[in-house]
Amino acid sequence: MSIASLSAKLIRKASPQARRSVAAVKKSPSGRALQKGQQTKAAIVDAALGLATQIGLEGLSIGALAEATQMSKSGVFAHFGSREELQISVVLEYHNRFEQEVFYPAIDQERGLPRLRALFANWMRRTSAEIDSGCLYIGGAAEFDDRPGPVRDALARSVQTWLDAMHRAIVQAKGCGHLRADVDEEQMAFEIHGLILALHYEARFLRRPASLARANQGFENILARFGAPTVS
Repeated sequence: MSIASLSAKLIRKASPQARRSVAAVKKSPSGRALQKGQQTKAAIVDAALGLATQIGLEGLSIGALAEATQMSKSGVFAHFGSREELQISVVLEYHNRFEQEVFYPAIDQERGLPRLRALFANWMRRTSAEIDSGCLYIGGAAEFDDRPGPVRDALARSVQTWLDAMHRAIVQAKGCGHLRADVDEEQMAFEIHGLILALHYEARFLRRPASLARANQGFENILARFGAPTVS
């Protein structure tokens, strides 16, 4: 898909706030635009995130984003002094949205198996929504796995923060007696993460319709294998 086609698609899909902010930049006097700097930057990042999920972080540039938002290159550059800064801002925004959708709702659940189940269910829900658009964590890993630098570091920190949260939930479930006392928490977290990676490959790349059901069954199989005898 061309950048021009993506531009139209992103503008249609952007949040109302993002569309209003971009429009304000194009219509407002410079003084007023400066007062709305943070709002405008958030709107640009919103558009950049949508673009990055389609063409990858490597395809993201000031020029491509200017075209996607129908802004000038200088207008975009005023908020991001470099392509690298833009890429890192997108990674941080993606991570923030991931936490809001996956992590924080699960914290409201009771510690132990209920919270662990909620984390996986929320993760699956987000993954299902990303089958068509793509996951920035997985796509970014493929782009930056062998390329050291600030963008890779930001991606790795974001992924590790999430995996640490999943690991803590497993440790808590074990402490609550919901998992066997001899459970290897690292191994269990590894296998759960593996389900998500396999789901992206099977559903997004191979287009296998039963992938979501298989991933959910895989999680139940893991719980059955690692669960304490008293937990159904």
